[in-house]
Amino acid sequence: MTTSTTATVSTTSTTSTPNDLGIHATALTKSYGDLRVLDGIDLAVPRGSVLALLGPNGAGKTTAVRILATLTEPDSGTARVAGRDIRTERALVRRAVSLTGQFAAVDDLQTGTEMLRMMGRLCGLSRPAARARADELLARFGLAEAAARTAKTYSGGMRRRLDLAASLVPRPEVLFLDEPTTGLDPRSRQDLWDLVRELRADGTTVLLTTQYLEEADRLADRVAVLADGRIAAEGTPAALKSRVAGHRLDLTLTTRAAYEALAPRAVHRAPEELTLGLATDGSATHVRALLDELDPDRTAVDRFAVRSATLDDVFLTLTGAAR
Repeated sequence: MTTSTTATVSTTSTTSTPNDLGIHATALTKSYGDLRVLDGIDLAVPRGSVLALLGPNGAGKTTAVRILATLTEPDSGTARVAGRDIRTERALVRRAVSLTGQFAAVDDLQTGTEMLRMMGRLCGLSRPAARARADELLARFGLAEAAARTAKTYSGGMRRRLDLAASLVPRPEVLFLDEPTTGLDPRSRQDLWDLVRELRADGTTVLLTTQYLEEADRLADRVAVLADGRIAAEGTPAALKSRVAGHRLDLTLTTRAAYEALAPRAVHRAPEELTLGLATDGSATHVRALLDELDPDRTAVDRFAVRSATLDDVFLTLTGAAR
């Protein structure tokens, strides 16, 4: 298993059988002293799919990933990763997974070529196979021209790409990605999105955590929202957005009093701008009805806009993070 630092979790499928699942966990719990970090989560991620795990800091994402990657023991519950039991087949699980965390874990004194070849040898590749795999990944991540330079001369984005390349040397069955595009420029971020799609097409199971909710929306087959150690909701991005609101009516209020009066009904709140978002079906009829109901004398609303619901709305609503 290749590793940096982590954070991730999974989703539930009612139709997949255990043999179809890259990850299958039941009733996982974990406490640190009196703090209950995971409170009985059930996870089922089909092979060759991408799951995005969303949740506020402290929700239990990192703990869940560490358990699935055999870096931490659960207090109770069971899990199989790439078909292997995380308790009784730890070594086999570690051979089948790779883990890339929030911060690039590279050796500053090695060149890009040296690092990837070393990873290949550690993963059991022959010298020729390790050289070939290193060259392939250096080209794939746009690092071929810098391959002979030591990593300490790399930019932050280049170090990130080298770290990601290292995690793919063994061709893992399950890949854990914890905020993988942190520090990447837009072009590199798009390249990584393309890579994740390629991995999915090749049958790799990917568990992704990200602070870019657009990233989860674009990449994930399913999204799980973790809050207070439990999965608050899971489903396709479209289904979760529909659950919160298919569309959102954003109102900018004229006074603080008007804002406070309407805030309890909102699915999104921006108190600094006196702006509230309310669920709507997006139709002109419903928008007019809402405006007539909420501002009958036409004095409370300064302006309004209708927009599609986003995963930001899902996140804020289901985790209680809206203010």
